[in-house]
Amino acid sequence: MHDVLRITDGLSDFSNVAISPDATRVAWQQTVHHASAVWTENLSTRVAVRVSVAGARSADAMSPVWSPDGTRLAFLSDARTKGRASVYVANTNGGGVHLLAALGGLPQRLTWSPDGKHLALLYIAHPHRLAGATSAGARDVGVIGTITDEQQIATVDASTGVLSLVTPSVDYVYEYAWSPDSSHFACTYARGNGDNNWWVAKLASVPASGSVMHDLLAPKFQMNDPQWSPDGTQIAVIGGLMSDFGPVGGDVYIVDAQSGNSRDVTPGATFNAADLHWTQNNRIVLVAHVLGALHLLSLDPRSGATTTLLAGEESLRSLSLAKNGVQMALVRTSFATPSEVWAGTAQSLRQVTRANAGVPKLYGKAVSLTWKSDPYNVQGWLIYPLQFDSSKKYPMIALIHGGPSSEWTPSYDYRFVAALTARGYFVYEPNPRGSFGQGEAFTAANVKDFGYGDWRDDLAGIDAAIAAAPIDPNRLGLFGWSYGGYMAMWAETQTTRFKAIVGGAGIVNWQSYYGQNQIDQWMIPFFGASVYDDPAVYAKSSPITFIKDSHTPILILQGERDEEVPAPQAFEFYHAMQTLGVPSQLVVYADEGHGPRQPKNQIDILQRMVGWFDKYLH
Repeated sequence: MHDVLRITDGLSDFSNVAISPDATRVAWQQTVHHASAVWTENLSTRVAVRVSVAGARSADAMSPVWSPDGTRLAFLSDARTKGRASVYVANTNGGGVHLLAALGGLPQRLTWSPDGKHLALLYIAHPHRLAGATSAGARDVGVIGTITDEQQIATVDASTGVLSLVTPSVDYVYEYAWSPDSSHFACTYARGNGDNNWWVAKLASVPASGSVMHDLLAPKFQMNDPQWSPDGTQIAVIGGLMSDFGPVGGDVYIVDAQSGNSRDVTPGATFNAADLHWTQNNRIVLVAHVLGALHLLSLDPRSGATTTLLAGEESLRSLSLAKNGVQMALVRTSFATPSEVWAGTAQSLRQVTRANAGVPKLYGKAVSLTWKSDPYNVQGWLIYPLQFDSSKKYPMIALIHGGPSSEWTPSYDYRFVAALTARGYFVYEPNPRGSFGQGEAFTAANVKDFGYGDWRDDLAGIDAAIAAAPIDPNRLGLFGWSYGGYMAMWAETQTTRFKAIVGGAGIVNWQSYYGQNQIDQWMIPFFGASVYDDPAVYAKSSPITFIKDSHTPILILQGERDEEVPAPQAFEFYHAMQTLGVPSQLVVYADEGHGPRQPKNQIDILQRMVGWFDKYLH
């Protein structure tokens, strides 16, 4: 266990990759031991340099972006304002790093204007907490509903550092993009509580000088990643059924930038777009979920035809394209290779970083399995124990992903998998209906059906795994967080097939949950109506409805200040387990949100999870 913690804590994570417009240099954010730094490399000389603020010792740096002419690199850092990031600019001609704008609020998503005169960012001027529903919520005291953090588009003059707020203070902006002529922004936004209203967000344009929103599209689906066409006449967005802001997947829609008329250019696609990049030759390069992996595709937005650029049993992240639309940089990882930055063309990529070189192997081989469940061909991953012996039979843990609109894809640094395979477990990661990876129809196949069709897919996959490898059917466990935590509680009430269960941030009662959580807008697309209009559809998928069928030992983990799945859900479930005499334990982590962030709590969760399975399965 301690070896796994040492190795995974020491892995470098790469994000916010940025290739220079002329494709001569690449920058990236590198995080290790919870500290972030910005690096650049000259792709010709292959010399990497850490970009730092003179005199700053323990500062984080993040979100590097190149100016359109490639002579300046802007980034965020708290070097002079600890705990509050400000905008810095490094001159690539050797002129050093200088503070451009000291910010008192909460910034993210830094970009240059195409004309190079301004930087833009998403900005909360007076934050009461970190942005996002997964962060620990502010305590609900005093007059409820009177304090809302609104995230606005702000610009920073690249010469003077003057900050200007662009969008109205009553609107929460989720994503944005500059128009090619730097005169406007396209953005997704909603009025009111930003954590809750992304599911009803609109697409709008707004002048960069600041004004009211000009609404373009108010669809009955979720939107993400607005991107302008090179001529400024159209905006591409990802649209589809998405349960969480962050995990993105959907069809590609093209929206007229004046009228707002839209069309789905990938109807019936067997992939889910996750990231869009419009090129000068009027094609869209996209990262897409494709049957358990993340691939690189090229899309013709007129015909909807796609060409595969890069495909394999790996995950591609943080794609950045040079001005020519051909040279690129991105992060690659798989079950066998840790994350590193790569650059070049899709046909000829070169590894840029080697920060994780020599890292010990964390698991045995990973096999992609497919199986039939109802009318669907379902995919999942079976990961072998680290020290596999074909003459032995092994226990297996099913890991159910969150969402439900999400997908297991290959990754080297998933600590839970490494801890389990090191202890002699097979790990099974199913992508049942409701997941990304097989198109919008598959993602929507669990609407008004939570715990039924997707659960049958999971169970059929367990049979496929047992048929494929030496797994002991009498030593099965299940672990999940968020929607996976709900499925852990659902499994508790549906079967005695598992000998031990661990559920984190799970939902036991969809009816009470509707009134407790602070993101109830996400539920309408999945349940078809509010709980007040159709309580029966919520009841049929609630573990509490079948709670007296509980028998399996279960460990329950919960963040104290979780807004997505509030702690009362865990207490309600634990109360039932104790009343029914089911072996159970509830652990609540102080001041944590939906995904615990304090290292000590992350370690404690890992150790408790492994200990629970060891107790009942070994």
